[in-house]
Amino acid sequence: MNFRRLTLSLLAAISVAVVVILAWWFIRLMPVSAGQYHVRGHFGPVVNWPLIPLQVLTLPDGRLLSYGSDATGRQSGLEIYDIWDPKKGVGPESHLTLPNTTGTDIFCSGQLLIPSNQTVLLVGGDRTVDGRRNWSSPDVNVFSYAVNQLKSSGQTMANPRWYPTVATLANGEVLVLGGRLDPTHFVPTPEIYTPEKGWRALTGASSDEAFGSKNWDYPRAWQTQRGDLVILSGTGDIFSLDVTGKGSVKKLGAKLSVGHVDVPSLMYAPGKILSMRNHGEAYKVDINGQEPVPTKLEWFGMARHYASATVMADGGVFISGGGLRNNSDKDHILANRVTMIWNPVTEKFTMADVAQKNRLYHSVALLLPDATVFTGGGGAGYAKAENNLNAEIYYPPYLYEKNGSGQLARRPVIGSAPDFIAWGHQFELKVDAEVSRLTLIKLGSSTHVQVFDQRFLDLPFTKEGNAAYKVTAPTSANMAPPGYYFLFAFDKNGVPSIAKVVKLAAPAVTS
Repeated sequence: MNFRRLTLSLLAAISVAVVVILAWWFIRLMPVSAGQYHVRGHFGPVVNWPLIPLQVLTLPDGRLLSYGSDATGRQSGLEIYDIWDPKKGVGPESHLTLPNTTGTDIFCSGQLLIPSNQTVLLVGGDRTVDGRRNWSSPDVNVFSYAVNQLKSSGQTMANPRWYPTVATLANGEVLVLGGRLDPTHFVPTPEIYTPEKGWRALTGASSDEAFGSKNWDYPRAWQTQRGDLVILSGTGDIFSLDVTGKGSVKKLGAKLSVGHVDVPSLMYAPGKILSMRNHGEAYKVDINGQEPVPTKLEWFGMARHYASATVMADGGVFISGGGLRNNSDKDHILANRVTMIWNPVTEKFTMADVAQKNRLYHSVALLLPDATVFTGGGGAGYAKAENNLNAEIYYPPYLYEKNGSGQLARRPVIGSAPDFIAWGHQFELKVDAEVSRLTLIKLGSSTHVQVFDQRFLDLPFTKEGNAAYKVTAPTSANMAPPGYYFLFAFDKNGVPSIAKVVKLAAPAVTS
């Protein structure tokens, strides 16, 4: 009797699993109707790209820098890079594709904006030794977006790095973490870059446990409002990094479930991190107190290995791409084209639109100035994997009329705003509509399921007159590091403006 009951239970479980899998297959291929655009958003058409955009960065002038493969999709950042101007559309005329003349293969490097000198810092990358790829490079290069020129900085890091994390600190310095030293060794010692001065190693913070063999692959790191940095390891351990002096690191008491390097984590609000883990688990981690406080969230569905996540203009987190297993030649079957939105208020995951292309290893997503999300890439590095020399733009629900017509809503327009704002200071803003919300989002840099430097904040404001508002900037550089930010104004219907790019810096920096 017990055997019969066990058999029936097993058959019932198998039946449920089959139904779930069939439902998933059905849903993943069903496009969203126009009547649901205001709920689930909508993808634009697939557009060709001059390369596989496996590393992308938004520039202060609204363009997008991308690189990572050659023109055929072959793994290499040694040959070309591209600058896309969204104002010119998506055709060939919108792209400026240039040769990489630095001699550095910038494939799988780290990159972010340097706020003080109008350049993008690119650290490390790939190197070929005796015909074998995927060694590491110590090179440091800079891209000047004012003249569209990529060149060597004339300096190198103390250690070669491949897959390094980069983060802007409150004082404007850049922290570099992790990365591989060579195919069998890793880099346990962080380094600090000071613009116009150079590099120094944080020898007191050298730690294999925090940044080495178990956590070398683009370590997840965010500065807290206290000034230290919190590191979320794939092992589930959480570390604190002090960058003063020679640096120090310590393991904290809080712990998460295991999370592979191919699932994303990002800061979605000041001192709050959404961390996706293995097996469809997710946590929110509050790092504002003396000790991190992890809270397990609802199960978000089947695993999304190599998914991307980015904060949208309204603070929601858009999750795209990924698949049920690590990247392989079979992932085109197991890829998940259904995108999701995580609402930080309700802490619920909901389904968004269905992408047309599989976005797996080496795919990216990044917020654009018009409040849409760029998604692209995938491939380069696996002979049988799908090479995506293409992109899709996602139009979030907040861009559509709420009546189910599928029509884009009229957007508020920022009439005037300063180019520079300072911590704790107030500034004037004019908008041609009644403002319900103002948000500030740091320009991001995306690669390998990470978005470096992206920060999101709501700004307090008061109405000063007809279409005029007095706005208070973030109060702390630990909360909002120096650099360039998108400023979005929302009307009473929750529709955002096109962003005004502002530079957050000390009051003395006004040009």
